[in-house]
Amino acid sequence: MNKIFPRGDIHGAAAAGTKVLPGEAGCVALCCSRRGACLSAFVLLLLAAVAGLIALVVILGSPPHTPGAQACVTLANRTGFLCHDRRSCVPASGVCDGVRTCPHGEDEDEALCRDVPQHLPGFLVARCGNPASWIYSDQKCDGTNNCGDCSDELSPVTTCPPCGPGWWRCAPVVFRYCDCIPRSLCRDRVQHCSDWSDEHLCPGP
Repeated sequence: MNKIFPRGDIHGAAAAGTKVLPGEAGCVALCCSRRGACLSAFVLLLLAAVAGLIALVVILGSPPHTPGAQACVTLANRTGFLCHDRRSCVPASGVCDGVRTCPHGEDEDEALCRDVPQHLPGFLVARCGNPASWIYSDQKCDGTNNCGDCSDELSPVTTCPPCGPGWWRCAPVVFRYCDCIPRSLCRDRVQHCSDWSDEHLCPGP
């Protein structure tokens, strides 16, 4: 009579009824060991990459915040462009002039300066009497004929305050000025006013 041994007997057969070939048990153990080592190495590399990115952000700082363009008032009491650091105020005429004045250079940003003045914020632009002509807003009422027709200094296009203490009111003969000249031009033996008042009446600087 043949004896029937239960599965998983003393000869080392698999409990589930599968046959184990010679040397297969050692191979299974070795492969599992290698897979575990590879998985561990991959996890360690991933963690190292994340740690490296975090360290890079800490060292270099996060990218600057880029809010919409905002107006500010310069020390000369003129309209300006507020930089993203919210501390620096660039004069309007200093925007898109080819010189990076803001700490992060946003006053020369390509999106802002690609098509001037169409892409400039409205607070940086002032229109002249000729609708096709424009100037920067801080050039309006500065005593200088920036538009070429004095529309940036005289009504009805522009309403400017009277000549300041550093200016002399007259009808200038110099194209650069409109209704005032700098007092520094008085008493210089050169006619700057049509009535010569810059040489006879103006007290000088």
